[in-house]
Amino acid sequence: MKLRQLEYIVEVARRGLNVSNVAEILHTAQPGISTQIRLLEEELSIQIFERNGKRLVGITQPGQTIVAMAEKILREIEDIKQVGSEFSQEDSGTFSIATTHTQARYALPNAIKAFKEQYPNVRLRIHLGNPTQVSEMVLSGVADIAITSETAQMHKALVTMPCYEWDFCVITPKGHALLNEELTLQNLSVYPLVTYDYAFTGRSIINKAFTDQSLMTNMALTAMDSDVIKSYVELGLGVGILAKMAFHEDRDINLESRDASHLFKSNTTHLGITKGKYLRQYMYAFICLFAPHLTKEAIDGELTTE
Repeated sequence: MKLRQLEYIVEVARRGLNVSNVAEILHTAQPGISTQIRLLEEELSIQIFERNGKRLVGITQPGQTIVAMAEKILREIEDIKQVGSEFSQEDSGTFSIATTHTQARYALPNAIKAFKEQYPNVRLRIHLGNPTQVSEMVLSGVADIAITSETAQMHKALVTMPCYEWDFCVITPKGHALLNEELTLQNLSVYPLVTYDYAFTGRSIINKAFTDQSLMTNMALTAMDSDVIKSYVELGLGVGILAKMAFHEDRDINLESRDASHLFKSNTTHLGITKGKYLRQYMYAFICLFAPHLTKEAIDGELTTE
């Protein structure tokens, strides 16, 4: 049994059984991956993947157990490497964060600036995606931690911890009629709305607020990040529902903002980490800069809780 074989079966499972996609990602040949998977199956005397001819069409029940164990082994090997780096290079290394655009653009900058001042030799990488992609990036080892508000879409293998709460605001072009009206869901539902895509930033909270009052909405446009929403509201395509942190009066000079915390429930941004993951000291430091209540002791307690 070879570590490379374990890596192949894990990636094939993650990539929807698309061997050619895995070959491209791992910079290797597709026939080589297929051969190594066959050799592993022969060694274990178990069929890991179901096949239709040469095409993989599913994962067998024992295969699911083997893939899960292989994922754990690969994570632990990466942790061993991290331990070595911890003691040989205490203040240098790489730290990867998977997050959404809104978090990266509006919530993380201050923590990142402070972190880089403390750890100038650490290479910091930000990977953007929707909440599901963010979760997958941590599980695959592309990122060390996830930061997102949509915990329902985070994988159950991740331990989630609350970082901070935030609210929505409603934005309009200057001089819009809504600015002279009471801000209620009833009044808001009259206008075309521009807000987040279904997978992003508290969209389920927005939907529930209108549904609970049996109100129909006209979603004129949905987008994956706050800047796009602001751009289309500025063009007059509708009224925007936006994360309050994403509006800046000094920058968004052509828009007006009204607090909407009385209309929609607060959102909570969460940190996601693979259970049992080994974190380097500078990773703890960053998390504490971003969410001061998440101390090393608090994080370790969550990661080790059964």
